[in-house]
Amino acid sequence: MRTTYRMRPGRFLGILAAGLIILGIAAIFWAVGLPSAVVAVFAVLGGLVVLAGLWILARPPVLLRLGSDTINVRGVKTGWTDITEVGKVRSTHGEALALRTKYKDGTILVPLNWLAPARVGKLETDVRDRLNQAHGYTIWDGTAGDPHDKAE
Repeated sequence: MRTTYRMRPGRFLGILAAGLIILGIAAIFWAVGLPSAVVAVFAVLGGLVVLAGLWILARPPVLLRLGSDTINVRGVKTGWTDITEVGKVRSTHGEALALRTKYKDGTILVPLNWLAPARVGKLETDVRDRLNQAHGYTIWDGTAGDPHDKAE
């Protein structure tokens, strides 16, 4: 089962705002009587930027994908069995989930501010569950387990 986490749409409101500003400049150029070619260039450019902003707001970029065997964070694909430690760290983008791998310099950061706040808890639960499954761990329910079970 694959789970996709997209970036928070509010991060991209600036693109829509920039397009509206360019359209406003086109309206000002039209009002002061500049040549229609200049007005048309700004109007088309502003319209394209507004459309791009609306598209990105409707479908924000993918931050990470969780698969059954791998995790893909912004194009960096890593196997669940290669991850040795997970923790929260401070980064230049605020709090981030650090996925430390068994490879030298193999830490992958997932900035939590880039996600919608409601999705952060779900991401943490998904990562824990998939790591437990990849490494063969089970959540202890308080009973004595089978002697062949691995400890969590």
